Amino acid sequence: MDPAMGRVLSLVLLATFWGPVTMENDRNFKMCGIWTLNSLPPVLASKVSPGCEGIIISANSSTLSVEGKISAQCLTNRRWILSTSQDPMNFCVFWDPLLDMLTVQVDREEIHVCPSLGLQGSCCTDLSAAGQKMSSVYGIKDGSVHGDLLNSRVMAEYKFKGDTINCAEQFCSKAVQESWGANMIEEAVIQSGVVGRVELPCAQGTVIEMKEDFTGYNVTLPTPGSVPPHVFPSVHLPASLKPAQKKNAKVVCTYYKNSSLFQVSSQKILEDVVGITVENEIIRNLPEPVRIMFRHADILETQTTKCVSWDVRKDHELKWREEGCVTVHRGAQETECHCNHLTYFAILVQVNPRRLRHLEALTFITAVGCALSAVSCVLVFVALCRQRRRGKDQSSLVHRGLVVSLFFLCLLFMLTGTVANVSHERVCQFMGALLHYALLCSLCWMAVEVLHTFRMVYMIFSVPPKPWIWYLMGFGFPVLPVVILVSMGNIYGPRTISQSEDVANPYHMCWMRDTHAALLAHCITNVGLLAAVVTSGFIMLFLVVREIHNRTEWRKRRVAFLSIWGLSCLFGTTWGLTFFDFGPLSEIILFLFCIINSLQGFFLMLRFYVLARMQSQSEYATDGSSTGSTRQHMLQTQERN
Repeated sequence: MDPAMGRVLSLVLLATFWGPVTMENDRNFKMCGIWTLNSLPPVLASKVSPGCEGIIISANSSTLSVEGKISAQCLTNRRWILSTSQDPMNFCVFWDPLLDMLTVQVDREEIHVCPSLGLQGSCCTDLSAAGQKMSSVYGIKDGSVHGDLLNSRVMAEYKFKGDTINCAEQFCSKAVQESWGANMIEEAVIQSGVVGRVELPCAQGTVIEMKEDFTGYNVTLPTPGSVPPHVFPSVHLPASLKPAQKKNAKVVCTYYKNSSLFQVSSQKILEDVVGITVENEIIRNLPEPVRIMFRHADILETQTTKCVSWDVRKDHELKWREEGCVTVHRGAQETECHCNHLTYFAILVQVNPRRLRHLEALTFITAVGCALSAVSCVLVFVALCRQRRRGKDQSSLVHRGLVVSLFFLCLLFMLTGTVANVSHERVCQFMGALLHYALLCSLCWMAVEVLHTFRMVYMIFSVPPKPWIWYLMGFGFPVLPVVILVSMGNIYGPRTISQSEDVANPYHMCWMRDTHAALLAHCITNVGLLAAVVTSGFIMLFLVVREIHNRTEWRKRRVAFLSIWGLSCLFGTTWGLTFFDFGPLSEIILFLFCIINSLQGFFLMLRFYVLARMQSQSEYATDGSSTGSTRQHMLQTQERN
C-alpha cells in the first residue's frame, strides 16, 4: 500500500471508529501548525523511544523536532533534510497508537518517523496538552489539535502527556458494538503492513503476498491456546484470485472469534466467521471458487447448515445471503463453502424442514391417489353436466367448481416433480405459482360448499346468489394472493424435500422456496385459509348432523357413515389431519393424510355414485338429480333450492 494512502486510511479508520475528536481523551493524535523559520534547508529531527511519558513538538529557525517516549516498539533518533524551501511552512504530526505509527507531514512532504510494525496490544494514547513555551520570532504559530486552536501566537514547543491502555482490547470492545465493526477490524489488519499473522483479541488475520508466480495457497486459521488448530477454519485461495494487472497483491484472511459482529436477529450463524479480501480490489465471479472449510460440532437432526456471505450491496441491507456460495457437506462436523466472490463467510444454521421417513412410499401413494382422483374428477364433471336440471339449481354448479379445481390440483402435483428435475428455473417458478393457485382454488371451493350447504339448510326461502359470485369466490379470489407473491419475487421456485433414508437423493418439486419470506407466505395463505376451511367445515358438519340425526334413516349405520364421510369430502375437513402431524403418531397421520386427501376426487365420485343409486331406489326421491333435498333425505342435504 502507498505510505500516504496508508496514513490517510489509518486516520479515517481511527477517527471514524473512536468518534468525535476532542483535545482530551483522544485515541489517535493530530497536531498541526505553521512553522516560521529563516534558515534553509529546513531539518526534521526525531528522537522517539518506547514508553508513555509523552511527546514534545518544538521548532526553531531551522529545525522541527519531535521527541518523546510514546511508542510500543519504535526506537529512532534521526534527522531528515526537507526538500521544501518556502517560509513559513504548514506541518502536521500524526500519531496512530494502534499501529505504533508516527508520521510528520511538512507541506506536501511526508516522513514516516515510525513506520507501522503491526497492530499493538498496549499503546500510549489519550495525549493531552501538558505545557507550552513561548518564542519571540521563530517557532510554531497557530498550533492546534484536531482543528482545535491551542495558541495563535508563535510558540517554541508544545508538550503532551499520555496514558497507557490496551488499545487492541478497547478497539475490539468498541467494534462489537457497531454494525460496521468488522470492516474496521479488517481495515486495521490491512493497514498494519505485516505479511504473516496479525493478532487482535477479537480477530486474527493472516496476510499473504501474491507474487507473479502465485499458483494458489492454503491457509489455516489457528487460534493461540490449548485448542487444537484443526478445529478452526481453513481456506484455499485459488490462483485466479490474484488480479492479472498487478505484479504483486496482498490478500487478507481474517478469522473472527466473536460472531456478534455479524448477528442478524432473524438469522443464526455459528461462531466462526472468515473474512477474505484483496487489498484495494473488489473480487467477483471467480472462475475457480475460494474454498472455506468450517469445522463445527454436530448439528441437530432438526437443523441444517448452509454457506452464506455477508452482503450489503443489495437494498443497502446487512444480511447473510446464499447467493454466490455452494454448500458441500463433508461430514457431520465439516461444511465446505465454495464461493465465487470475496466478503465475510459463515455457516448459517436453519431449522431443517423435517427429513421424511418413507418419502418414496409417500410419493408413490400420493401419485397413484392423484392419478385416480384426476380421472374420477373428470367422470364426476361429465355426470354433473349431463344431469343439470333447471337454471336455478346451483348445487351442480358448486360441485363442478370443486371437482375442476381438484382435477387441476392433482394434475399439477403429478407434474411438479418432473418439471423441477428437467426444466429451467423460470418454468419451475411458473409451475409453483400454478400449483399454489390450484391449491387455493380447491380450498376456496370447499369453503363455497360449506356456505352453500348452510344456505340450503338454514336459508331455504332466501334468494340464491348469482352464479358469478360463486365463481368469483372459487376461482377469482385465489388470484390476488398469487399475483402479490409473484410480484414480490423469490417466493416460488425449486423446493427440495430430504428423506432420512437417503439424504443424497432428495425429492425435488416446484413449489414455494425454502426461505423466510416463502414460509411466511405459506403460513398466511395456505395454513390460514386451511384452518378457516377446516373449522367452518367441522361446524357445518355438526349443524347438518344435528339437523337430521332424529330421522329414521339415521339409525342405519351404513347410511350415517356415508353421510358424514361424503360431507367431509365436500367440506375439506379431512385436510385437518395436517394439524395433527406431530408426536409419536406423526408417521401414521402423514400416511393417512396422503392417502385420504390424494383420493379426495375418487371419494367424491363414490359419493356421487352411491347417492345416485340410493336416490333411484328411495321412495322419497323427488327428482333425478345427483343428490336431492336435505329436508326430504339426509343424504341429499345440498340439492334443494
